[in-house]
Amino acid sequence: MYNALVVALIIVSILLIILVIMQPSKSNAASSLTGGNADEPQAKIKARGFEAFLLRATTVMGILFFVLALAITYLSAH
Repeated sequence: MYNALVVALIIVSILLIILVIMQPSKSNAASSLTGGNADEPQAKIKARGFEAFLLRATTVMGILFFVLALAITYLSAH
């Protein structure tokens, strides 16, 4: 069971990295380094279509990552 959870955690980790890399940038990198304005119209646009899917999938994978990590920690302690 422990080994299966470790393999699942590795797979979820790789998928989470891919999902984060695939997400489009909402702001200019230079403006974030110089303290760009958060009231720009870009910041208020709601994600639609594929962006919304990426956002939900990233959230689900993040939650699954933490659940698997906690399960592995629990199993290794007992």
